[in-house]
Amino acid sequence: MPTQTKENYLKAIYFLNNKNDAVTVTALGKEMEVSKPTVNNMIKKLTANGWINYEKYKPISLTVKGKLQAALIVRKHRLTEMFLVQIMGFGWEEVHQIAEEMEHLKTESLFDRMDEILGYPSVDPHGSPIPNKQGEFHRKSYVVMSSIAVNSKVSLRAVGDSSVALLHMLNEKEITLGTEFTIVKIEAFDKTMIVNYGKYIRASLSYEVCKRLMVEVEEG
Repeated sequence: MPTQTKENYLKAIYFLNNKNDAVTVTALGKEMEVSKPTVNNMIKKLTANGWINYEKYKPISLTVKGKLQAALIVRKHRLTEMFLVQIMGFGWEEVHQIAEEMEHLKTESLFDRMDEILGYPSVDPHGSPIPNKQGEFHRKSYVVMSSIAVNSKVSLRAVGDSSVALLHMLNEKEITLGTEFTIVKIEAFDKTMIVNYGKYIRASLSYEVCKRLMVEVEEG
């Protein structure tokens, strides 16, 4: 089995763990879009690598070695995305698939150099934290915009969904990380938010969009 496939499974377990989800064979199969027998086969390989702990009928957990390995894959992915946006001028909606390929490269010095050129960023272009070389990262306690009250002022710090469709829509609305919103009204019927930001007055943002925007509430 190619190392890339193993790493993709490992990364999936890592993300499920970070969402505080119980990583079961069923959950992992759903995440990877494969059958239970396929997952069970991979579990054996990941266990042999020393990356996971697994007992039948119990959740899958990462070993210390596995957690570090997964974090370093994520680090490569997010550094690549940041480099493509900040240095090469790609849009934040263009970089995910390129980073999916780059994250499996073994040339650590390449990513160290990216990190240095970028000035050691703590987040990627979508606001997700970039692990350091020890696999550590600091996750700030942002809140979803859909939970914010009327008359509050907030700043966009991350997107909880970096799908191309959402990012294209945000581009069209000229919404980027750092955009400051004032919540003017929340529609009772469907929770659509009426907001002011930049040059836009009383713009509408649907509940489905707002629940994917991670914001920081401004003091005062």
